[in-house]
Amino acid sequence: MELADLGWDQHFAAAFAPHAAAGLQPARVICELRHACALHTGADEVVGECRGRLLHAAGSRAELPVVGDWVAVSGRPGESRLDILAVLPRKTRFCRRAAGEHGHEQVVAANVDTVFLLSALDTKLNLRRIERYLAVARESGMQPVVVLNKADLHPDVPVAVAAVRTIAGDAPVVALCAETAAGCRKLAPWLQRGQTVVLLGPSGVGKSTIINHLMREAVQTIQVVRGKDRKGRHTTTRRELFVAPSGALLIDTPGMRELQLWASDVEDAFADIAILTAHCRFTNCGHEREPGCAVRAALASGALSEARWLSYLKLRAEQAALSRHLAARPERTGRIVWRKVSQAPRAQRPFEENQD
Repeated sequence: MELADLGWDQHFAAAFAPHAAAGLQPARVICELRHACALHTGADEVVGECRGRLLHAAGSRAELPVVGDWVAVSGRPGESRLDILAVLPRKTRFCRRAAGEHGHEQVVAANVDTVFLLSALDTKLNLRRIERYLAVARESGMQPVVVLNKADLHPDVPVAVAAVRTIAGDAPVVALCAETAAGCRKLAPWLQRGQTVVLLGPSGVGKSTIINHLMREAVQTIQVVRGKDRKGRHTTTRRELFVAPSGALLIDTPGMRELQLWASDVEDAFADIAILTAHCRFTNCGHEREPGCAVRAALASGALSEARWLSYLKLRAEQAALSRHLAARPERTGRIVWRKVSQAPRAQRPFEENQD
């Protein structure tokens, strides 16, 4: 396998030049362990561990390698494990605020070209959740594609697709059934050689089923959803990158229980509302009782739904709260330490779950 098959291009080659001069080797992170990474060098899959200056310089875990990252590595005499000494600048990154009161930035995947945002049509379509995913995806620099799986279980798929298109902006909307492969060919434009795609969504929407179909083999374990409430079971426990027969690079991820904003562009995800606010009579319109408010007029006429407006306000408030949280949080200092891990081959080593 060549580096180009893993997504290597001139951008990364230029960024790697100083490391090449130092005698280092490039590799891509294909799986995250709890305290190390599985890497692909183009020739082999190996375990890598962050060392030295990289750990000292990292201000948070967001600066350490994640699935999709390109890293500079060096070998150890007499050992198969590699030392990760640098992370190359990321083209794109999908990040969120980690769960918890003191949530920090969590990078889910890096250097991704397209993000498939999955929802399932076997339950009531959650447009508000799709809006949230789109807000995060648009800030990431990746191209969002809304994928509606389990189309065979919905009574009127065209109506569901039309509803999603009203909030998706310029993001394509694709309906398919991964279990029977019906409609999966619609994903072909984003599955070209060397292109990286990450699949995101809650448990039970069929991410692993789609991965298995695109890989043409069962590389991921799948489970049926619970019959009583149609909720998915957490089957995928780690983020992992696969090279599909088409040459595309697929990143499967665990189901997300929640997706809190980090550096999301809410205005870009609600472009229709941004256009309306630009037509208000006053530039500082509060969209409440001011005369000439284009937003209130659109709400009154039905051109803008109350649910979408409330969703926008909720995400704006969440974004403002995050800004206040970051401003009040003391700057973190100190070294990040990773414990040593097994050097077992990929097929044998015990992967550890990444907490969501």
